[in-house]
Amino acid sequence: MKRLFDIISTFIGILILLPVFILIYLAVLISSGFPVFYLQTRVGKNNKDFKMIKFRSMHNNADKKGLLTVGGRDPRITKVGYFLRQHKLDELPQLFNVLFGSMSLVGPRPEVRKYVDMYNEEQKKVLSVKPGITDLASIEYIKESELLAQSQDPEQTYIKEIMPAKLELNLKYIKEIGLGTDLKLIFRTIGKVVKG
Repeated sequence: MKRLFDIISTFIGILILLPVFILIYLAVLISSGFPVFYLQTRVGKNNKDFKMIKFRSMHNNADKKGLLTVGGRDPRITKVGYFLRQHKLDELPQLFNVLFGSMSLVGPRPEVRKYVDMYNEEQKKVLSVKPGITDLASIEYIKESELLAQSQDPEQTYIKEIMPAKLELNLKYIKEIGLGTDLKLIFRTIGKVVKG
């Protein structure tokens, strides 16, 4: 049922958002050239790696300077990229991840291997389901980069405070998983994004 909901919703979403995809594609291309899309290896269901797709919001090779985004004005982020991130528009191409089966609309946000390797046995349970475009943790920590900007050591703050809290919320989601829960989280996400 969840997979069918994902396929139908995503297909309709892509059709409706096609003009937005084209506008963003052109904006990224004109402002900072190719590549327009950014593929990053993330960890998915059953601890398997997959390529998550986004509109590129950073300068080329900026990810080599660190995996975490700190603060709204991270110098690695392009001007167009800042707008896309502010409104979560850089995440739209993940609808194709959902359509092709590596992600779901709702589920624990996929993490990079570096941080997954730090999970304890209980936390690894989040890898028992498909990762999602949105989840309870994404809603609660929608201003994560701003929180990290206030830290003297952003990576340690992420590892010791934010990541465990997000994983706890993900485990809570898994216990309550269902179409009703997913719909609530989708509408909450839309509300948060619209409010900025």
